[in-house]
Order: sequence, then structure tokens, then C-alpha cells
Amino acid sequence: MWESESESYSGVRDRSFLPEGEADKQDGFKPDGFIRREQSWHVSSDIPSDLVIKVGELTFNLHKYPLLSRSGKMNRMIYETSRELDPNVVVELNDLPGGFEAFELAAKFCYGIAVDLTAANIAGLRCAAEYLEMTEDLEEGNLIFKTEAFLSYVVLSSWRDSIVVLKSCEGLSPWAENLQIVRRCSESIAWKACANPRGIRWAYGGRPSRTNSPKWSAAGGGDPRDSPVPADWWFEDVSILRIDHFVRVVTAIKVKGMRHELIGAAIMQYAAKWLPGLVKDNNNISSSDDYSSIAAGGGGLHMIVAAGTGPASAGVREAEWTGSAAREQRMVIESLISIIPAQRDSVTCGFLLRLLRQASLLKVAQALVTELEKRVGMQLEQASLADLMIPAYYSKSETMFDVDLVQRLVEHFLVQEQTAEGESPPAGKHGTNAKMRVARLIDSYLTEVSRDRNLSLTKFQVLAEALPDSARSCDDGLYRAVDSYLKAHPTLTEHERKRLCRVMDCQKLSIDACMHAAQNERLPLRIVVQVLFSEQVKISNAIANSTLKEAAAAASVATDGHPYQPIISTRKQLIEGTPQSFQEGWAAAKKDINTLKFELETMKTKYSELQNDMEGLQRQFDKMSATTALAAKTGKHGSTAASSGWTSGWKRLSRLTKMGGMEGQEQMTAGGGAADVAAVRKGTRRWRNSIS
Repeated sequence: MWESESESYSGVRDRSFLPEGEADKQDGFKPDGFIRREQSWHVSSDIPSDLVIKVGELTFNLHKYPLLSRSGKMNRMIYETSRELDPNVVVELNDLPGGFEAFELAAKFCYGIAVDLTAANIAGLRCAAEYLEMTEDLEEGNLIFKTEAFLSYVVLSSWRDSIVVLKSCEGLSPWAENLQIVRRCSESIAWKACANPRGIRWAYGGRPSRTNSPKWSAAGGGDPRDSPVPADWWFEDVSILRIDHFVRVVTAIKVKGMRHELIGAAIMQYAAKWLPGLVKDNNNISSSDDYSSIAAGGGGLHMIVAAGTGPASAGVREAEWTGSAAREQRMVIESLISIIPAQRDSVTCGFLLRLLRQASLLKVAQALVTELEKRVGMQLEQASLADLMIPAYYSKSETMFDVDLVQRLVEHFLVQEQTAEGESPPAGKHGTNAKMRVARLIDSYLTEVSRDRNLSLTKFQVLAEALPDSARSCDDGLYRAVDSYLKAHPTLTEHERKRLCRVMDCQKLSIDACMHAAQNERLPLRIVVQVLFSEQVKISNAIANSTLKEAAAAASVATDGHPYQPIISTRKQLIEGTPQSFQEGWAAAKKDINTLKFELETMKTKYSELQNDMEGLQRQFDKMSATTALAAKTGKHGSTAASSGWTSGWKRLSRLTKMGGMEGQEQMTAGGGAADVAAVRKGTRRWRNSIS
């Protein structure tokens, strides 16, 4: 029923093709065939031609009468040219669909010469017949009728012929659309792709083979190969179509209810074929297929990149494209985005991210980019770090990678997770696992982009805090990102470093991360103290748990008749079980903390004494002001006395300050000598060097 071999449908040459009264004259033509001489076609006839028709670059030297009986358009044009005085007028048909090839076949049909109808020429000939108005009103069994019959009964019943005809319609717009050739071929392909292959013999050699496409035959066909047909058997054939025809086929397949995973796989294969910059390894994609000669006519779309697009060369802002190639690739990407099935996991997250990278580069419509970002957010936990490293091609910021884009992806992910949790609460465990995978991905991403000196602290902090605290059971990844950011930004102030370190929880750091943080001079002092304290607590808990296990083991042994010896864990044992580096660091930290507390108390005492002295001086000044005013009234001048009182007060304040400084120095000397004084003056830096 569905035989794929291209069958010939020949018009029979007889006298019925000719107009009445012209049969005897036609016998004198002896049209045995057409002869081409350079850029001209001539009819091999004894009668000289009286009509010159130009189609494109070729001219046809024909006769008027055979064309008058079959073509309404030629009838009118010949009548108009006959009214002109110049007998050498050339009729031009430059807008004829199908070009000179289709006109040659139509002219042969008018002369009664047998014409072979094939899948390769039927679409152009059908459009040319419509253009030339070769209808049944002029002659029964005209060219429109015969081409329509061939399309309906031969082409549409064959898989391969439907593909070939649809491919040939690319240069026949809008005639092929208006004549419903594209729609009928798309429906035929969709119906066959969705048909149940059970009970049908397939002649299919697989994708690596260079044989023809799958051949449909009856269940009792003679092909002995009865191997199971793969579900993706139709991908390769459909992928040769132009993007608008591919969209028509996929849309028809969707309507017929094919599984969304298969539709997504077909879309990914099409993208790999027509978007060479989309796949990671183009060598895995076969460029030679059954229709390589046909696909070569449309030409591949090639990208001329100024430099690499990986993270190492992500500083390149743009890629240079040829104008037509950019428009074609933009149209391909926009069309693919519009037909991706709405169901989750229809296509892989890596494919969506690579498509998003190309869309950002080619400035695809913002509405489609937003839709694509939402699709990525639905399955962000499946993404890889390499696919997430999207350069900031046209971003206003100076960052190497598009951090704002990743921030939007995380927001879409959280919205989708909240919606899913609201609809199906039992799936909360799956949502938690997805959040944890996304958290690890974002931590790795932050570690990579933190090396960019143009990345602002605010963007880093916002992305790090985008996920809830429950998404991270361990903050080692965040610590690596923070440490990498501190290395790349050594000019951060103390306040900025503290603000940066707030994104991580010191209690969620592992033992290795704590050991590294305790000796990390880039971290603020307060963070290091928190790390040491949390690590001390962890070690104590670990030792306590170990002690409890040993006690439980000893108790179990005692029940078997062996003597039970309780193990009493003392503070000394806990300290001895602590690593030596932590003991030394913790002791130094305690000493520095006590020294700082002593200095603070001393400064508070001095400040109180100075405040009291200032109040006394203020009272003296008020008294002197009152005395001066009284002396001015009585005529006496007490300026000398007032001056001496004011001077003696300031001398007393200066003497108290000096005495306080000497007392503090004596106390520091008595507490630890000159070395401790120097340590106090150097402050935090001295302690940080000591523990490292």
C-alpha cells in the first residue's frame, strides 16, 4: 500500500491532446522532442516556430497553436502580442513557479510528448500548471487534473515521496501553500510517523546507512528483514526539511498524540543538524544522509566566531555573523522554542541551556527568551556547570559571564518548586533533593565566576542567598566560592569581607574546611573565631559520641560475663584528643581575647576620669565667667587670678593623662613584658600570623 519507489506517471501522446481542427497541422510538426542549443530550446519539427517564450535565462522557440489549446494564460498573452506590429516580440514568464524546468515539462505536455511525473518534479509542475491555467475548461484531462491525481494517489501514499515533495516546495512559495501541497504532505508524513509499525514490514537500515529512507510495504511484503523498528526511525528524514515545513510536520504530529519525549528528541536532532554551534561535539552528528544532495541545495548555516565560547575565552563579547546566516539561525531558534512540548523532560536541560546561549547571542525575541528561561527553571537540577557558563554577550555589566541570567533561572526554579509542592505535597522529598542539587551547582558556578574582578559583591551575595538555607546541608562549596572571591578581590574593606562571609554558616563547614579557614588570613577575625568555636564543639561532640559507643560496647561485653570497666571522659582526655594545631590556635585566641578585654576596661576607666576632670574644668570656667562679670561691674580686674586658675586646671588634666599612660604601660610590662606590648600594638595581624 505504501510503496516508496517513485513511480512514473506518463502522459500518453495521442490526437486527443490537440485542439479540434489542428490535428492535421500537428501531424506536420512531428514533435519528436525538444533540442537544446546553448541557452535555447527548439522543437524538432518541420514547421518553423512562431512564438518565443523566455523563462529565466532560457528561451523556448515554440508554436502558438499547441499552447493555445491547453493554457488559458498563454491564450491571453498570445492574443495581446498578436495585436502588436513587431512580429519578434518575446513573451517573458520570469515569475513562473518551478522555473524553466517546469515550463519545459508543461510545453512537452502541450505538444503531446510523454512526460514522466516523479516526486522531484510534481510540485513544480503542479504550480506551473496552475500558473498557466491549464484547467479542465480548456481540455479534458489537462495538466492540473493529471498532476493532482499523481499527488493524491501516488505521492501521499509514500513516505519517501512525501518527504521529497515537501522538500521541493521550499522554492515554490506561496504557490505550494495556496494549493495545499505543503499541508497535505505534512499531514501524510505525520500520519505515517504516528502509525503503529506492528504488522508492517520495514526496509530500514538505520541512521549510519547510506541507503534510502524507510520503505513502507504491505505486511506480506517480500523483504525478509523483520528486525524491530526503532521509535526514532523518522527523525533523520524529517530533519532535512526547512524550518517552516519542519514546524508544520511537528505540529501535525503533536495533534495526532505522539509522546512528547519523541517529539523533543526529534527537535534536538533537528537543532544539531541546523545549528552547528549548539552541540558540544559535532563529530557525533552525521552530516551525510539519504538526502544529502537535497539538503545541500538549502545549504548549512555556518557560524563565524571571533574566538572560543568556553569559559576560558568568555571575555569575547560577540561573534561575527553574516547577515543572512544570522537571520536564518534566529528564525530556526525562535521556531524551535515555539514547538518544544510543554511537558517537563521533553528535552534535556543541557539542550535548553545551549539553545538559550544561542538565543542570547542572536538577540532572539525577549518573550521567547523568557519562555525558554522558564523551561530551564523547570529542570535546573539536571544542568551541568559547563552549560551554565553562558557569556554575557550584550549585558550592560562588565562581567565575563551572565550572572543575572543565572539569577533569573534560580528564581524560575524556586517558583516551579513552590508550585509543585503546593499541587503534590508528597513530592516534597524530591523537591528537597532537587534544591540540594541546584545548590551544589550554584556553589560551583559561584566558584568559577568569582575569579572575575568585575563581579560585584552585591551580585555574588544575591546569587549565593537565592536558595533557602535548607538547600545546603554543608557549606563547603560556599566557602570555596567565598575564598575564591577574596583572592580575586584583595582590595575589599573589612566591612565588605564581613558582609561577604555572612552568606555561609560556619556550623555547616566540614572538618577539612574548618582547618583551612582557621589558617586563612583573608577571612575576618570574627569569622575565624566562629570557625574555631564551631570546630571545637564538633570535636567535643565527636569524642563524646565515640565515648558513648565505647561505653555501650563495654556494657555489651559485661553482659557476656566479662568485667565491665566504665570509661570516664574527663576534660583532660577531651583536650588530649583535640589536634595540636587547634589547641595552640585556641590558646592564642583566648590570650588575645583576655588582653583585649583588659585594654577595654582600662580605657573605660581613663575615659571616666577624663569626663570628671572635664566637668570640673567646666565648673571653674563658669565661676571665672561670673567673677569677671562682677569685676567689670565694680571696676576691678581679676584677669590674672582667672588666668592662673584656668592654667592650673589644664596642667592637672595633662598630668592625670600622663600618669594614666605610665600606669597602663607598667601594667602591660608586669603582665607580659615588652613582647606583649608589641603584640597589643600589632593587634590582630600578630595573632593571625601566629596561628598560621
